Amino acid sequence: MGRLLIPRIAVALVAIEHVYILVLEMFFWNKPLGMKTFNLTQELADATTTLAANQGLYNGFLAAGLFWGLFTGDRVFKIFFLACVIVAGVFGAATAAPKIFFSQALPAIIALGLVLALDKKAAAQRSL
Repeated sequence: MGRLLIPRIAVALVAIEHVYILVLEMFFWNKPLGMKTFNLTQELADATTTLAANQGLYNGFLAAGLFWGLFTGDRVFKIFFLACVIVAGVFGAATAAPKIFFSQALPAIIALGLVLALDKKAAAQRSL
């Protein structure tokens, strides 16, 4: 049980982070918290509110997929959505801000490594 708890916690933390990003981007983008978090001026935040809400929704889908993987115990779901988070984090780091790699991609890479290393037995037992 302890062996499976570690990757589950890691996946849950990545999912929770993406719910937090959803909230920031959809509801606080042009508010002080969102502007401080994303280093925005009021003018830019107001002009891009709709775009940010769209981004937030996508982050919500990533979180939903990760939570679904946790709820069902489906290792493939967890792997797929962690890979999506990693790709999005690497792309964001390359195109928007390098710190995105450390805040989004790296936690997902760690969670993916834990799922791949420690969730093998569970996957093998389910396939029997």
